[in-house]
Amino acid sequence: MATKDKNIWILLIFVLSGLVVGGLLGELASKIDWLWWLSYSQSFGLESPIVLDLNVVKITFALMFKISISSIIGMVLAIFIYKKV
Repeated sequence: MATKDKNIWILLIFVLSGLVVGGLLGELASKIDWLWWLSYSQSFGLESPIVLDLNVVKITFALMFKISISSIIGMVLAIFIYKKV
């Protein structure tokens, strides 16, 4: 039975798993001729990493997102399943 006080962390886990599984399925679908559109993606983030050298420790910051059609479908399905649970 669905309640209104669902945990936001569970929703985050559902959404992230939907993104990952959708992305993997999109990569597999790219090898099939009539499913190529599922693998269409856009990447955004830092092209080159930012390096912070403090002489004692060197820290490298980098973040890149690759969102595809299949990962968006996976995210929407994950939210739909979360609302049903």
